[in-house]
Amino acid sequence: MKKVERINIIMRYINNRAHFTISEIMREFNISRSTAIRDIREIEAMGMPLVAEVGRDGGYFVMNNSVLPTVRFTDNEIKALFLAFMATRNQQLPYLKSRQSLTEKLLGLISKNQQDDLVLLNQILLFEGTNPHNPDLLDLSDLPHPMLEKLIQLLLIESSLLVTVQEEREIKSYPIYLLHLYREKSLWIIEGFDLEEEKRRILSVDNLTHIETFPAKKKVSKKKILEKLSKQEEMINLVLELGPKAIAQFKKYHPLKLSLSYTNPYQTTAIIKTFINVHHAEELTEITNWLLFLGGDIQVKEMPEEILAGVQERLSLFCP
Repeated sequence: MKKVERINIIMRYINNRAHFTISEIMREFNISRSTAIRDIREIEAMGMPLVAEVGRDGGYFVMNNSVLPTVRFTDNEIKALFLAFMATRNQQLPYLKSRQSLTEKLLGLISKNQQDDLVLLNQILLFEGTNPHNPDLLDLSDLPHPMLEKLIQLLLIESSLLVTVQEEREIKSYPIYLLHLYREKSLWIIEGFDLEEEKRRILSVDNLTHIETFPAKKKVSKKKILEKLSKQEEMINLVLELGPKAIAQFKKYHPLKLSLSYTNPYQTTAIIKTFINVHHAEELTEITNWLLFLGGDIQVKEMPEEILAGVQERLSLFCP
């Protein structure tokens, strides 16, 4: 018997009894004590209000004769949940095991006809990163970096962290206040405020080797941190006006720090203002590639010479 099926049966068993013990669950379902305890804890986590009785003959009962509410999904709700799973395959998202168990529970709650609909959708719909030759509904194999889930769990407790990263052949530790955790170009990125050097710091989760909470001597509020960062912001050196075609390209992909400001109510023209560090080779290459990706429907109002030279050099390769 699969775990999900066993837990569903145990819940029905509990609902039909005023009182039960771990020993009874062990005998009834032929499982070990540790398995019975784990199942009971999972049932509690799902929302069943169980109360433990202390004593030699203690056990459990459902508080105030409460019962677990029946979960019902409409056909469209089931499809929406399933499509969300399909669209996020191979995205290296956290909580992979939980997504697998959710999928199993969803399939266990629906009818055979609804399951057949999902199988058909799985065969005909393709998303970026999906394998058209393997239509297994439960095929979620996109393991994220092992540090990602730990990082998220710590963030729910404390935003001040001590992160240790391997940069080339050096191992460095930074005390940071984490501002954002985001995913860009298939990489998970930490954007934080360095509590010692008091500056913005960008780190890749892939480079993490250790992470723990950081007991800062003096607590700094997020508001104060953002005020300090705003004073450190560099002067704008790239200003672009975008037409409708360039806006469409922008929506397909853009560096995370860039944002559009529409200049008419129909959202057919827009402007971008930002700072590009021309002394950072990787950033310079990325912005050059991205400007070429936008296409010709842009007007340059301000641009560093280094970026202009890079664009012209790339264009000369195609138009000698």
